[in-house]
Amino acid sequence: MTTSSPLTREAAFGTTIAAPPRIVHIGLGAFHRAHQAWYTAHAVDAAEWGIAAFTGRSPTAADELAGQGGVYTLIERAAADDTAEIIPSIVETHDGANLARLRELFAAPETAVVTLTVTETAYRVAADGSPNITDPAVNRDIDALRSGTDPETVLGRLIAGLAARKAADAGGIAVVSCDNIPDNGALVRSGTLGLAERIDADLREWIAAHVSFVSTSVDRITPRTTDADRNTAEQLTGFADASPVVTEPFSDWVLSGGFPAGRPAWETAGVRFVDDIEPFERRKLWLLNGAHSLLAYAGLLRGHHTVAEAMADTECRAWVRELWDEDVRHLPASLDLDAYRAQLEERFDNARIAHHLAQIGMEGSTKLAVRIAPVVAAERAEGRSGAASIRALAAWIALQLDGLDIHDANARGIAEARRSPNPVRALLAVVDGDLARDADVVAAVTLAKDRLRPADAHAVV
Repeated sequence: MTTSSPLTREAAFGTTIAAPPRIVHIGLGAFHRAHQAWYTAHAVDAAEWGIAAFTGRSPTAADELAGQGGVYTLIERAAADDTAEIIPSIVETHDGANLARLRELFAAPETAVVTLTVTETAYRVAADGSPNITDPAVNRDIDALRSGTDPETVLGRLIAGLAARKAADAGGIAVVSCDNIPDNGALVRSGTLGLAERIDADLREWIAAHVSFVSTSVDRITPRTTDADRNTAEQLTGFADASPVVTEPFSDWVLSGGFPAGRPAWETAGVRFVDDIEPFERRKLWLLNGAHSLLAYAGLLRGHHTVAEAMADTECRAWVRELWDEDVRHLPASLDLDAYRAQLEERFDNARIAHHLAQIGMEGSTKLAVRIAPVVAAERAEGRSGAASIRALAAWIALQLDGLDIHDANARGIAEARRSPNPVRALLAVVDGDLARDADVVAAVTLAKDRLRPADAHAVV
């Protein structure tokens, strides 16, 4: 095309007709649009499955997409070039605070699936998966749900929707967490049932009997969109898109669990359904996400800004490979780990995907607890040092001791740990109490943190 026009469903597809909304998504953002919405658009029965998407915190994404009828441009950024397609699977976009429409959709028998991409901390659960009742927002939600007013947290809103479904006698439904949390289905189930128990015992029993909580492993690198990306989308499609998404060509989605009201034929778009998801979760969390955390903290200490920059540093690349050597000792060989490692290295080297270390480094205390700490424990249980995994912990602690501002929901605990007489041990305890009680681990972290950066490097965030 030689001239551009605003992107709308009618402009892109010649019609305003969209698939009926049968999926509710909470956490409308770039990753959802690069991943679950992409898979839904590519399923053989896509015409039967529209997504009604609600934002998490800011309504911005919903506002931008509403003017486009929910459609958007997805740019796949390979090492050599870009390709683009317009994705039609999102058919409604709403501010997450629009509880009236959320309840209405949950109450509709046609709604079959709820998906979530809200980050680990947004679930507001304690270490055992129960609601964190020390969190003021959780307590406000308990009061709101008891009185029939609108809750503010993710699980509060989920329960409000499920209560509406129960009242409408609309039958079972599947809740699918797509966040990087081990056994995420079980965690969301535990948090949901625990919160419902504090509100209405009958509702808790209905949820336990009628709602399935599906566990997933998700994977697709999706950096933040820039103005240059908006220009690229317009050049490739001829449409002016206010909210395009950039992602890598690679994508993976593995699910385990039941769908009592049905689901899209996602397997026709490349999704895998398995009985045991735990090995896939560990492979992804340890090799991809664990390496990302190591690169984020060590890379920032060494003056780098992106994953590709850090991987171009021979020290950082060697540290990633050493980390993977530790990881694979505790994963089944049936997962074809050599091929997975080679694929990861190729993805990390894609300099055209500007995956910023400061973004990856957010919420480090929560991420390290599941990405790194289990491997340290496993290595030491087998009589090895866990030095490569300890290096990732040491890099995070070094940044905290530098006082650099990396967003973390546990900022108060981190600040208290910095002031401790033994700040290394205290910061380690923020991530994993058992490791912090091991004097040898504390000594190893203390030694490693001073060997992470060249003398002329300055940490950047």
